[in-house]
Amino acid sequence: MKVAKFGGSSLASASQINKVCDIILADPDRKIVVVSAPGKSAENPAKVTDLLIKCAEARLQSGDACAAVEQVVDRFDAIIADLDLDRALTDAIRQDLLSRLDHDAASPDRFTDTMKAAGEDNCAKLMAQALCKRGADAHYVSPGEAGLLLSDEPGNAQVLPQSYDNLAHLREHPGIVVFPGFFGATLDGDVATFPRGGSDTTGSILAAAVGADLYENFTDVDSVCAAAPGMVPNAYPINELTYREMRELSYAGFSVFQEEALIPVISAGIPICIKNTDKPEAPGTRIAPTRDSTPGRVMGIACKDGFCTLFVSKYLMNREVGFVRRLMWILEQEGIAFEHMPSGIDDVSVTDEVRVEPNLALIMVVGEGMRRTPGIACRIAGALARSNVNIEILNQGASEIGLMIGIDAADLERAVQGLHAEFFEGDD
Repeated sequence: MKVAKFGGSSLASASQINKVCDIILADPDRKIVVVSAPGKSAENPAKVTDLLIKCAEARLQSGDACAAVEQVVDRFDAIIADLDLDRALTDAIRQDLLSRLDHDAASPDRFTDTMKAAGEDNCAKLMAQALCKRGADAHYVSPGEAGLLLSDEPGNAQVLPQSYDNLAHLREHPGIVVFPGFFGATLDGDVATFPRGGSDTTGSILAAAVGADLYENFTDVDSVCAAAPGMVPNAYPINELTYREMRELSYAGFSVFQEEALIPVISAGIPICIKNTDKPEAPGTRIAPTRDSTPGRVMGIACKDGFCTLFVSKYLMNREVGFVRRLMWILEQEGIAFEHMPSGIDDVSVTDEVRVEPNLALIMVVGEGMRRTPGIACRIAGALARSNVNIEILNQGASEIGLMIGIDAADLERAVQGLHAEFFEGDD
């Protein structure tokens, strides 16, 4: 059994949805399908989720969101018309949106979650009808009714443990299950959403719950690349990664897969394959518990900017028991999350997410083959030196499969290009 998740770009138009139907029907093992809300298309530059957020804002600010609702309805109706589906579905979507607008708005965050979830929910109903029109036995399944229970944290919900037992019955569900991503239900029956991009998480949860053999994540790229294609146009394609490598890269800035979305399938030991909806025959990138690793081999270079560095210096700090704990308590009281904390005998530098002076960027060089391999840091430093990039922070995690470099944000693109050339464009 396979669980297949399709992102917003795969569902942005009728032609894309037809491609998705072809992919699903080409493999009888694809029994559970998770869908996002329709994304951007050439004709429609706005994502449906963004339009729904505007609906919520209009309702909260002025009480009148009718015009905003019709934008969403028009977007769905265009797809329904092009697929030649029953136009009664358009009326049903309009009524669904209007009923959501009538929900209690005393809690703006909870109300916004209710509106945002309409994108995935109605797209799943549309997809089920599109598959049925092609002769498939497809069924829309509601997350709340199926038992996907989430914590009561609007916009940042976490799955509750009992969800896995609740959802296990979907393995025996007849036909093809079409399941909306991104949201579930709280114990009180309210709608709650995962963080943005949470359809990846929904797919991962379902794959773990039903014990899938593979979790396929269809998007708009052939594979994961060794560096951001926007910075390195000919970035090296990666065929296979380990869970740990993908987690490190996602955390450090890779946008193909959210790092939290990997946790359910990692726990269940289920492999993942990232594939392209527009080129489903391409092998994609496989993410598995282990793989054969070549010593010294780097697998990816991820980066994020928008950081600052806080330097704290105190004479003989190393002898003062509890100093770092007190420093961390101050950051905690101010609600500041930190990323890395290298230290010296008298100094501590804390890399955090407060955007006071956004002039620091972090680069993570990742690879299982880096473990116990002499010379990796030397190659990194040499590549950056040749790119005329100064290293401000250098820190290796306990796992030894990732090395973090802090540099001036203005040098970020040049640094990534230099590192990619060093590890992916040479003879080795």
